[in-house]
Amino acid sequence: MASVVIYTREFCGYCARAKSLLESKGVDYVEYNATHAPEKRQEMIAKANGASTFPQIFINDEHVGGCDDIHALDRAGKLDPMLAA
Repeated sequence: MASVVIYTREFCGYCARAKSLLESKGVDYVEYNATHAPEKRQEMIAKANGASTFPQIFINDEHVGGCDDIHALDRAGKLDPMLAA
């Protein structure tokens, strides 16, 4: 199973939707809540090539984007192979 990391913040509907999709697929992930951790937000922005919106998701250290991006990958049938790698 792939290594999945998601950077989130509190009260973020997009974060909840992205985590829900991952959970529905039985994926274990590491979550970094950056609400009160500016150093985690800066880490996320650096790893995500400047993307600063929440969530930001990484699969096997590859930046895949945010909530809309991961749902688009799923609709296109590309998410499951990434998660299985």
